[in-house]
Amino acid sequence: MRLCNRILFTLLLITTVPLLGQAAPAGGAAAAQKPAAQAPLTVDRDPVRSPDAGGNVTTPGEAPLQKQGKGYVLHTTVDEVVLNATVLEGHKLVPNLAQNDFQVYEDGVKQTILSFQHTDLPVSLGLVIDNSGSMYKKRPAVNAAAIDLVQSSNPDDQAFVVNFSDESFLDEEFTSNVGQLRQGLAHIDSRGGTALYDAVAASADHLVEQGTRPKQVLVVITDGDDNASTLTLEQAIRRVQDLSGPEIYTIGLLYGDEMSREEVRHAKRALEMLADETGGIAFFPKSLNQEDEIAGEVARDIRNQYTIGYRSTKPMSEGGFRRVEVTAEAKGMGKLTVRTRPGYFPSVPLRKRQVEARGQ
Repeated sequence: MRLCNRILFTLLLITTVPLLGQAAPAGGAAAAQKPAAQAPLTVDRDPVRSPDAGGNVTTPGEAPLQKQGKGYVLHTTVDEVVLNATVLEGHKLVPNLAQNDFQVYEDGVKQTILSFQHTDLPVSLGLVIDNSGSMYKKRPAVNAAAIDLVQSSNPDDQAFVVNFSDESFLDEEFTSNVGQLRQGLAHIDSRGGTALYDAVAASADHLVEQGTRPKQVLVVITDGDDNASTLTLEQAIRRVQDLSGPEIYTIGLLYGDEMSREEVRHAKRALEMLADETGGIAFFPKSLNQEDEIAGEVARDIRNQYTIGYRSTKPMSEGGFRRVEVTAEAKGMGKLTVRTRPGYFPSVPLRKRQVEARGQ
């Protein structure tokens, strides 16, 4: 276990962007550094205000992915909305639809699709794992499932590991090396409470700031209800929506008699909302034996998505949440269900970034 590489996430709360109509809570103090020679990783609670080194700022609508030379390059634009969509016929993934099979609506108004792909795009993935006291006996099985997820994914994916209890630690930075990810997951010191919402928000910030793959995903695994966060559930969701992603897949290990019915109900609702409001899925296995199966399902879901881009008929300067609906119909098929993020907030300026991923 590489104790020297542990970096504490600190939450720097800035009040310039209210969360769900509320003033942001007071910032948490920077925690002790590990080791003292390293500066703690500060995950800016509002990183979107700062330009890049060249002074460029844009909004985080993302233009279609283009293959250039040996890599894919994803360029940001000021007004394009990009959706990752999973299509199901019953419980079966539908992999062979065309652009004309889809319709996109924003606040009930049909939009014109400008870009469309169905490609196994590389993913920047955050593994956000509960490290509170109740997880001690579960962590070996959880870690094995997390590694299975990585190994079942695109070989060009990159992932990082955050272990959280009442604090969140970045125990492995972005890497495609399974051995390094295994070492990050192996840092088990289960103790303390569960600051789930803070961990999600901080991990989403880190993913958007440092991820270099075209798609962005968080996988969150926990066995309890949040009891230690500075942020509320609604504030954490709003933070992710303000970043125009990522998708969040949640796995709630809520079986057993460690929690009351009310705690289970509250925890389940929170995990469902984190997933539903970002376009992911919430899973609730009945035992640890189902972890590997769920890992495989998450990997398949991520690798079989459609990427759809459109330019809103509303000006980006017009504020408020915009509800998005995507539908699909295809000749010879039954009723199709499309899962994607349910909407977005018009983006405040993001650092201009060019996302590159090695092509096949």
